[in-house]
Amino acid sequence: MGLAVVSSRALDGLSAPPVSVEVHLANGLPSFTLVGLPDTEVKEARDRVRAAIVNSGFEFPARRITVNLAPADLPKESGRFDLPIAIGILVASGQISGKALKDHEFAGELSLSGELRPVRGALAMALPAADSGRAFVLPQESAREAALTGRPDILPALSLLQVCAHLCEQETLLPAPLPEVQATAHHPDLAEIKGQAQAKRALEVAAAGGHSLLMSGPPGAGKSMLAARLPGLLPSLGLEAARASAAVLSLVGQFRPDRFGQRVLRSPHHTASAVALVGGGNPPRPGEISLAHHGILFLDELPEFDRKVLETLREPLESGRIHIARAARHAEFPAQFQLVAAMNPCPCGWQGHPNQKCRCTPDQVARYRGKISGPVLDRIDIQIEVPALPAETLQARPDGESSASVRGRVEAAVERQRARQDKANARLTVAEIESFCQPDPAGAELLKQAMARLDLSARAYHRILKVARTIADLAASPDIGAVHIAEAIQYRRLAAA
Repeated sequence: MGLAVVSSRALDGLSAPPVSVEVHLANGLPSFTLVGLPDTEVKEARDRVRAAIVNSGFEFPARRITVNLAPADLPKESGRFDLPIAIGILVASGQISGKALKDHEFAGELSLSGELRPVRGALAMALPAADSGRAFVLPQESAREAALTGRPDILPALSLLQVCAHLCEQETLLPAPLPEVQATAHHPDLAEIKGQAQAKRALEVAAAGGHSLLMSGPPGAGKSMLAARLPGLLPSLGLEAARASAAVLSLVGQFRPDRFGQRVLRSPHHTASAVALVGGGNPPRPGEISLAHHGILFLDELPEFDRKVLETLREPLESGRIHIARAARHAEFPAQFQLVAAMNPCPCGWQGHPNQKCRCTPDQVARYRGKISGPVLDRIDIQIEVPALPAETLQARPDGESSASVRGRVEAAVERQRARQDKANARLTVAEIESFCQPDPAGAELLKQAMARLDLSARAYHRILKVARTIADLAASPDIGAVHIAEAIQYRRLAAA
């Protein structure tokens, strides 16, 4: 035949543009030329494909082979093109039939023995490929992941030989079944935390409205324990949100099919760079804020993060997306994460502790707190103090509500938000705040006084209204009253201090 065209997919951010793998065999000295802006991993496909074809019982053609990955201006990376290149060579050399090529897309890395190895981004590739009308042939592990799209034409294969048998109609690849998914995730129970009634209440409000949360308190007060229990209070993800979260994790090979639909908790170390947090690199990869899409991003020891790193959170906290611009590449990733942060009140951590003595000077405390800029702090909806617990509270038996009990109220509040505006209160726009978050006269007067006395910004004004709307939803109240406004104002004390 001399020429074969095989369909595949590349990854460009979260999109998966189609790629045509064109293979041409010509007379001349044996050679293998690979063009189409391939990176090093793709260039190394020449050796993997040659060994895989020979070890699968086929003949590697001793001719001049040219492989073009079109479009030429789209960078190609990873070993996902091994399988389509090998199929193209076998079809172009006439060793297998190419009649079914137009009905299939292929992606997979080849081992030297011809077995197929999983590739990252299978779910992200399968979502847009559903509109092509072609079946998608993937390695078995990748097919389990791609099957979560609900497509009936995801075909898993173990080896190059099995794919060739399918194309020659000697053996049919069966569609990948839906993988088993854990019904519920096991999270630590809120009932295990002793005391801290206000912090538990703030955690419930944050869970109900999707609000960001900052906890300040001395070491050992329970800030990290509270953050670890937030996932157990959140309602389960919807199908579309679960697929969106899984697609981002799939880009970096960190998605587990058995955890589909469960919210992610990401907790990067405070030494993380700005690129690690928001994404970047060449080609651009998602960072921690995107990997926490529809989940939770927990930043412990918040002031220990570099100030420039924290400033990168401004845009995604507002827009829910992050746009990465480089000289030659642009990429946009979703970043609708729920920020939960913890910090000490001072460098030594003991300021305000009833028993421990703080040795920090006022200048040291000011520098420590100044690492978190006002604009970043202003974007955090709920800011609370988590005090140290007295000995009698620690020695008492836990008697608080369980996570299941609190989650029931949270789910009821989320359902009210879904029926009213089809989104979480934390995601309301200014126009939607004017429509859904107007307090009654007593509440409006209280908010007016708080704005004057605490000198709060316009952003703080809107965030108080959104938090008050969530508090009213938890109370099953259609109106926002003064009691709801008063509680919401309490959650801005750190910003007003």
